[in-house]
Amino acid sequence: MPEIDRRMARLRRHSRVRKYVVGVPERPRLNVFRSLRHIYAQVIDDGQGRTLVSASTVDPQVEALLQGLTKTEQARVVGKMLAERALSQDIRKVVFDRGGYQYHGRVKALADAAREGGLEF
Repeated sequence: MPEIDRRMARLRRHSRVRKYVVGVPERPRLNVFRSLRHIYAQVIDDGQGRTLVSASTVDPQVEALLQGLTKTEQARVVGKMLAERALSQDIRKVVFDRGGYQYHGRVKALADAAREGGLEF
């Protein structure tokens, strides 16, 4: 039986979703990427191909707040910070792109924190 390449399976799922999930200037795309140690989120205008706002666990402003937190708690902090930065640029409505990941754990924590921070999706 062939070994399943989890990364390729995620990328296939992600490309399937990307056929339908497109960020436009009125409603940019909130994209999530997670690695084993870090989580990254960015708000993207796909029309121009530009990242409007981003936050991650490697961001120096966020990194200071993460000492001693679990990865799920870190994702919450990243979601809050992303929402703050998006609202400061007058971005309120986004379309959520979970990047082929299951809507569970860190991805869900980031999304819930972004919603609590004031983003609508």
